[in-house]
Amino acid sequence: MKMHFCIPVSQQRPDGLGGRYVLYSVYLDGFLFCRVRYSQLHRWNEQLRRVFGNSLPPFPPKHYLAMTTSMADERRDQLEQYLQNVTVDPNMLRSDVFVDFLKLVQLVVSHKVGLCRELLGFFGLFLIQFCKEGKLSVMKKLVDFELPYVSLRSSEVENCRIGLRKWYLDPSLDSRLMDCRAAVDLIYMQAIQDIEEEWAKPTEEQKQKLEALRKEDNQTKFLELSREVRHYGYVQLDPCTCDYPEPGCGAVISVGNNEISCCVTLPDDQTRDVIFQMNRVKCWQVTFLGSLLDMDGPQQTLNQNLELRFQYGEDSHWQWFVIYTQQAFLLSSCLKKMISDKMVKLAAENPEMQIEVPEQGKSRKYHVQQSQQKACSSFLPRKSKIKIVEVDCGFGTIKEEDL
Repeated sequence: MKMHFCIPVSQQRPDGLGGRYVLYSVYLDGFLFCRVRYSQLHRWNEQLRRVFGNSLPPFPPKHYLAMTTSMADERRDQLEQYLQNVTVDPNMLRSDVFVDFLKLVQLVVSHKVGLCRELLGFFGLFLIQFCKEGKLSVMKKLVDFELPYVSLRSSEVENCRIGLRKWYLDPSLDSRLMDCRAAVDLIYMQAIQDIEEEWAKPTEEQKQKLEALRKEDNQTKFLELSREVRHYGYVQLDPCTCDYPEPGCGAVISVGNNEISCCVTLPDDQTRDVIFQMNRVKCWQVTFLGSLLDMDGPQQTLNQNLELRFQYGEDSHWQWFVIYTQQAFLLSSCLKKMISDKMVKLAAENPEMQIEVPEQGKSRKYHVQQSQQKACSSFLPRKSKIKIVEVDCGFGTIKEEDL
């Protein structure tokens, strides 16, 4: 699964010899991941090249003379493109050279989860913000090589914690976890939380039955009934805007069970529920609409305007729909996960069925009961550039206090 790396800002800093060097702020899925120098990335590229040879994308060349502003901008763009392209190869993503370097630039910590080893893939760590009145907002899913504590510290988002949640969006997959006590405890606690947060929307009758089962501490029956609840197991985004049925409409997006569910607020304040089925989504893309660097003393904060647009087909007619949300990367990850869940389920039901997932950047073709679905995602870089920022503070190698 391709990752959304970008380098929207770089900073000039003095070195110990009276000169200056450029520090690149690398963002992953819209959040600050680490800050690195060109020389560190260059050494990493050399290590990767010894393992993968010419299959690597081209790396920006060294400059032995002072760089102009345009040259510095070009290098930043090239490094960004390199990071985006190097994550295309799944073998590279799993390699020790790739993972060890990214852990090194985030520092080494460990995290253990009390789950059966074969079930770890059904859960993930998420960056979760606690908002007003106790409301929760899932900001992003941490990728496997991210270090939770460091990502939390560098997220630049207030009142955030790292939370463990299910990482599948097909409620029927609960059945695969019911023999593991720790897994049942986790999905039971999440079900309670999602109902309290009103992400899952039971009827009054369902509420009464669920409350009775909760008092009995009957987790199995509670989860069986929960799977019948509307939007159970979905991920709900923060309120955002969309361009359907007309531009500027408010929307609450819930994603799960092979659908994008939108509660749209119309200009006359009436609401309309709109459902987009994933098997009719041809492709989607996330776009940076622009970035603004706020200055707060010596700290720089990246404000991002993001959109996710997807192409949807109905009655042989294809149309683009746009959602403007700061959680565009999370939404993109959820769309990919729904397709992945579908393939896992189909493979289990049809052991002899061959599922081919070609390289990223090409459309994926799934053959299911004589029908064909194409799904692909892409990431478009920001539409506006940020100039190099002059910063008067020292920085040598990456250390804990610098992150």
